[in-house]
Amino acid sequence: MPHKKNLLLLVLPIFLVACGEVEDTRPGQPVAHRQQAFKDILRSFEPMGIQLRQDGYEAESFLTHARQLAAVKDAPWAYFGADTQYPPSKTDDALWRETETFTAERDKFLQAVEALLAAAEGRSVEPVRAAYAPVQESCRSCHKRYKH
Repeated sequence: MPHKKNLLLLVLPIFLVACGEVEDTRPGQPVAHRQQAFKDILRSFEPMGIQLRQDGYEAESFLTHARQLAAVKDAPWAYFGADTQYPPSKTDDALWRETETFTAERDKFLQAVEALLAAAEGRSVEPVRAAYAPVQESCRSCHKRYKH
């Protein structure tokens, strides 16, 4: 019995690695680039949300993150090609059927980011809070509809 337990302990890590994230091996790695671009967006956006949720608003820090978000907001969209619906993509098939709606969702996000940056430049928490919400809702809306 102890040998079976030891064998299980040796084999388990191999199975866990095998179940890991699928690598994007396509030329140019569009899905991997798209996923990285969204991670960059999140790295800029989430610190702003933490400040607002924890009542720790710091105008200069928030503005820095808003500028970073504005700088990376366009990055993922070029990587949404019709031929990019393969693992490790987490996009739902609806995205490829509803390209006009998806484009409208993207545009709403881009406009909301610009409005958030403008509010952050004013350095007052209430306009920032009001401008943060549409960006957050834009992300949720798109994920709810197009990500599985």
